[in-house]
Amino acid sequence: MRPWSSIPIADCGEPLLELPGALPRLEPHPYAALGAPYGIGASPFRLRSGVIERLLLADSALRRQQPGWCLTIFDAWRPLAVQRFMVEHAIAEECRFRGVDPHRPSPALAAVQAEVGRFWAPPSDDPTTPPPHSTGAAVDLTLADAEGRELNLGSPIDAIGAVSEPDHFASGAPATTAGTAGASEAEAQAMEAEAREWHRRRTLLREAMASAGFAQHPNEWWHFSWGDQLWAWRSGAACARYGRWLETG
Repeated sequence: MRPWSSIPIADCGEPLLELPGALPRLEPHPYAALGAPYGIGASPFRLRSGVIERLLLADSALRRQQPGWCLTIFDAWRPLAVQRFMVEHAIAEECRFRGVDPHRPSPALAAVQAEVGRFWAPPSDDPTTPPPHSTGAAVDLTLADAEGRELNLGSPIDAIGAVSEPDHFASGAPATTAGTAGASEAEAQAMEAEAREWHRRRTLLREAMASAGFAQHPNEWWHFSWGDQLWAWRSGAACARYGRWLETG
């Protein structure tokens, strides 16, 4: 259970709408490219109408603070079938990286599942505990420059590990102490400057989103939401405004 799972939901009924063209996207969509089962015509680039309004406000705030930069959408709405597919994919990839057999129960597999669980919500079909992205209230996003090029914020979106925590680079230290092993003083200083820039970019993203009322996932620099249980937990709201969005056609 997440710390926000017990928060009640009173869905306000706002529609799930396609994101406007003013908000750039990273395409092809990464999960659809993997074969995630969205279904025919089910675009992942959709959010609740109120969330879209706030996302546009956040983008305007960023552009004022850093002219030429903009928010760029990685992922938005995610049905349960896709959540289940991606959780299984993330576990399989982390097992492959660590040399763990994903089909044989072991302490190592349990450790992988626990670590993946810090980043991927369980694909719960319980209406009281919907995965954030299934509500249309959560968005994964990053920054792009004036030419539309995705900017480096220190780790890929969906990276498993401490490097993805929002303040990982707050000290100005490189991603790993091993990164500076054997490096010259000049090289070490360059890596520290790079880490400070990554933290600055993460901070810009967080401040722009916070200016529009979004709450950030505690483990993910790229994940923000407004109106779901996570948002209610972080903002002190008595209940969430959005539950799981159910496709009806």
